[in-house]
Amino acid sequence: MATTEATCDPEKVVAEAKPVEGEKAAPPPEVIKTKAETTPPSHRHFALADVVLRFLLFSLALVAVVVMVTGNQTETVRLPFPPFPLAPVPAKFSHSPAFIYFVAALSLAALYGIITTLFSFYALLKPACCPKVLSHFVIFDVLLLGIVAAATGAGGAIAYLGLKGNSHVGWMKVCHVYDNFCKHVGSSIIISGLGSIVLVFLILLYVHSLSKKIPKSSYN
Repeated sequence: MATTEATCDPEKVVAEAKPVEGEKAAPPPEVIKTKAETTPPSHRHFALADVVLRFLLFSLALVAVVVMVTGNQTETVRLPFPPFPLAPVPAKFSHSPAFIYFVAALSLAALYGIITTLFSFYALLKPACCPKVLSHFVIFDVLLLGIVAAATGAGGAIAYLGLKGNSHVGWMKVCHVYDNFCKHVGSSIIISGLGSIVLVFLILLYVHSLSKKIPKSSYN
């Protein structure tokens, strides 16, 4: 039985290797990028700064509330009516409506701070999640800034009266008697003022971030 040897024609092999005319070459395989790679560094920096500032807001508000409510002090003073006896008189934040409002406002700020910190931390881990919710934080930040600033001003006014008094209306100063209570009140108001500054930075951070999303063609 005759056997035939298979010959390999080089020109035929080259012709078979060439793609058919009109046929498109297969596209290169797509490179799947992770979320960390597709997220720009500026966005990650913004998310990290947002988490830090919101946690700082929570910490300051919580400390301000704790310092205010733990400043109770009782001193023996002479009562201002005959026969002017000596009696123990306590000084508490609940004796002043301004201080009550202060504690309520800062408690709200602490609650808001911890909730938004958790949201922002989750957004830092998963940048694609809930962008609309995060973009609305600036509205609540502005509202909370008004509440905290008003509480700080109201508490500061009462604290100043306790420190200096008002001779025109006959209001006597009391901080020379309730020194510990006044120290707690003053410290709490200073901490609250720092919380207001943190809220201002949060608002500026969000305004800067939103301004970057506006296309440059809209300025022309």
